[in-house]
Amino acid sequence: MSALKIGEVAKRSDVGIETIRYYERQGLLAEPDRRPSGYRQYDESVVSRLQFIRRAKELGFTLSEIKELLGLWFDVNTKCVHVRQRAERKINDIEDKIRSLQRMKRSLKKIVSQCENRDAVSECPLWLGLDEPRKNANVDDSTSKKRKR
Repeated sequence: MSALKIGEVAKRSDVGIETIRYYERQGLLAEPDRRPSGYRQYDESVVSRLQFIRRAKELGFTLSEIKELLGLWFDVNTKCVHVRQRAERKINDIEDKIRSLQRMKRSLKKIVSQCENRDAVSECPLWLGLDEPRKNANVDDSTSKKRKR
């Protein structure tokens, strides 16, 4: 097996050099051997591991979850059911996010429909809704100042 430089690994795996270094710091990749010059040298297996990480990210897994999946890969006691359970959890997370995004979309659509036939920005429901926390903060500030007197 030939040793690969970090640039070669990045090119073959379609992952940036800084990302590779970051994954090393996060424990997703083992610290590579070093050449006498201090340059990192990798074996071919790192390319496959990086491609696995990239695909897992595309499926929505976090780096923490990917680290867990990689741990399962190297655990001789791992069964398919263990991997399936992680995938089912991810599906549930995705469904929760979809529901949350649908709620946000409904709220925005409602506000957008209320914006029709309004010219002044001071009458814009979206602007007023976004400004609400600041208005409440100002009211709270003035209320607390009054109490302190």
